[in-house]
Amino acid sequence: MSKPTVGEALIARLADWGVDTVFGLPGDGVNGIMEGLRRNADRIRFVLVHHEEAAAFMAVAHAKATGRLGVCLATSGPGGIHLANGLYDAKLDHAPVLAITGMQESSVIGTAYQQEVHLDHLFSDVAEYNETVANPAQVPALVDIAVRTALARRGVAHLTVPNDVQVATAGDNPFDEVGPVREPATAPVWVAPPVRPADDDLQAAADLLNNATKPAILAGAGARGAGPLVELVADVLGAPIVKSLMGKMVVPDDSPFALGGLGLLGTAPSEDLMQECDALLMVGTNFPYTKFLPAPGQAHVVQIDVEPSRVGTRIPTDVPLVGDAAATLEALLPRLRRRTDRRLLQRYQEKMRDWRERLADTERSDRDPIAPQFLARTLDRVAAPDAILTCDSGTVTTWAARHWEATGEREFYLSGTLASMAPGLPYAIALQHEYPRRQVIAFVGDGGFGMLMAEFHTAARYGLPVKVVINDNNALGMIVWEQMVNGFPEYGVRYGDPQPDYAAWARGCGGYGARVTDPMALESILGEALSYDGPALVDVAVDADEPPMPAKVTYQQAVKFAEAFVRGQPHKAAIATTLLKDRITRL
Repeated sequence: MSKPTVGEALIARLADWGVDTVFGLPGDGVNGIMEGLRRNADRIRFVLVHHEEAAAFMAVAHAKATGRLGVCLATSGPGGIHLANGLYDAKLDHAPVLAITGMQESSVIGTAYQQEVHLDHLFSDVAEYNETVANPAQVPALVDIAVRTALARRGVAHLTVPNDVQVATAGDNPFDEVGPVREPATAPVWVAPPVRPADDDLQAAADLLNNATKPAILAGAGARGAGPLVELVADVLGAPIVKSLMGKMVVPDDSPFALGGLGLLGTAPSEDLMQECDALLMVGTNFPYTKFLPAPGQAHVVQIDVEPSRVGTRIPTDVPLVGDAAATLEALLPRLRRRTDRRLLQRYQEKMRDWRERLADTERSDRDPIAPQFLARTLDRVAAPDAILTCDSGTVTTWAARHWEATGEREFYLSGTLASMAPGLPYAIALQHEYPRRQVIAFVGDGGFGMLMAEFHTAARYGLPVKVVINDNNALGMIVWEQMVNGFPEYGVRYGDPQPDYAAWARGCGGYGARVTDPMALESILGEALSYDGPALVDVAVDADEPPMPAKVTYQQAVKFAEAFVRGQPHKAAIATTLLKDRITRL
């Protein structure tokens, strides 16, 4: 039996690590690796996409949802370049992803050969581990180190392999006669270290929290899986829980302790609490929008994070607790005293009841065009109790953050820190691959969907029952309001006519497709789509002049908004009418 090639050995080693899926697009720069995938098809499935950016997003979603390594593959030059956006999503949201790319034959590197792009240089900022496989003897050691680094540092690893090396015999070293160097013998093994803070630090944190009169908790994605413990701490301290957007599913939205999100997409009670609390317990979050956090000197801070470099980067921290969220909370809980004074918690529970009533006022079914808040709430109402929602970036994120309830077994994923457009559909495809029996819904804007809409065909080709719901305002909605809040009339942000027929595209791919303009028909059509045995798309025409208002409008924001009107905002009449209707409803 002939020895395996480098391409075959590389893929086999990934299978030894437990990798079962590679998302990618072939090309002449990865033919040897594709042969490795063909020969190992019984161990690893290859998911063919239409765009390499989608492959990277799929790998990210796989990693975020499972905690396991996500893997994407692209050819040399432009193919590898296309991976960059998804890889930065992995880097900024701390998802373990391995990118494999091709490269020209080693004999022509440096000669300005066709598609010669040094992807190892290009990825030097995004990757925690970044190497060129220059010698067949480097496999499997480099594969092992790349995978181990991605898992350990929760980030991106990148291997690029020249064409001639891919088809060389694995293990052969053409330079053996040069010296007595022996290649390292490695193994596909990595174990997450148990990380628990020191007892003295735990006691210092407990003392600080026990002595507070107005404690609050801010939970992020790093607390995923520790939600019940976060609620136990909240119960003992009588502390309300605020969640970052990425931490939306950490604690159920219907928890008696939950105040919803924080920031421009958050709730007024969350903002109020951050301005009032005298102690803040941050769990698994590196929340970047510091203006929404307590002012320096207002509150004592305890921060739990598994990465030491992230502790204290946003707000002065009194007690840093470096450790896994669950292990740290388990060790902290016995040291906390139960607070009998529940007035703070009760007051904020009342604030949340008022906030929910305000939200309900915006979710009206009699609006024409359809209110995007009504769309989000209707989707929330008809979706399964264990549905997985993936979301895009834009105004659609606001509606998902506020009107989609992450309760029970529901899950929620988005490009959090990078906030990229377009990952909603690729995320959903990867998660449907991983969880074939779960209801997976991509809630996206028309702008983001249009960027990677070809991947709906990917879902159809693989028979994946992904559901796509488009919040279609025929515009780059978030940019409209960002321009106006800076005092500028909108420009270059509305697509106009003719509008794309996304429903026809879905049907052309062999799936279900429908367009909705009547709010009275929305629930039944969403129900049909969700029950359809295959991929389905519902394109919902929503009010393009509905602003994604922050929980609290500042004086400066109001002034700039007015300036945009004075300077010639082209849709000011429609926007003013929408705002007036909303105001009348609330009164």
